[in-house]
Amino acid sequence: MADLNHDVRRSQRLQGRSYSKVVMSTELGHQISSFLAAHHVMSLATSGSTGPHATSLFYACDGLALVWISELDTQHSRNIETDPRVAATVAPDYSDFAANRGVQIVGTARRIMAANERMLHLAQLRARYPFLVRLTAGPLQLQQAYARASVYRLQPARIILIDNTKGFGHKETLEISL
Repeated sequence: MADLNHDVRRSQRLQGRSYSKVVMSTELGHQISSFLAAHHVMSLATSGSTGPHATSLFYACDGLALVWISELDTQHSRNIETDPRVAATVAPDYSDFAANRGVQIVGTARRIMAANERMLHLAQLRARYPFLVRLTAGPLQLQQAYARASVYRLQPARIILIDNTKGFGHKETLEISL
């Protein structure tokens, strides 16, 4: 697991006024890590020459970073090649606002080029999603599509944990400096 000793900015609303404090905490990093491990789909937002774009992707965790596979010619992959700045959210579907929990992530994404790093991330993805293992033994067309897929990694710079179970608009921010 990645080092979770980062500056943490805890922001809350109190009687209509905002306040925040910076503390050293691994607790928030562990909460975020547990939340990400419990869910499977992120909504990734990119921007390119045609404007903003969002897509839903299965991911695996590499510490607090997220990894996924995509075809090179998808809109989000093309956007990442020209502008690596991205945002992502992970949140279950809630019908009760008071139960709403999720994370908002801002960072940079990149296509993994190094063979050893690519193999590591593919192993993380296969461990989380057994159907990927079956793709390598499936019909030739699926095998070829999987072999063509590129591996990507989102390195977060900031992660905001939203937790309305702790109060309306409760947010805790993890600033990650590399």
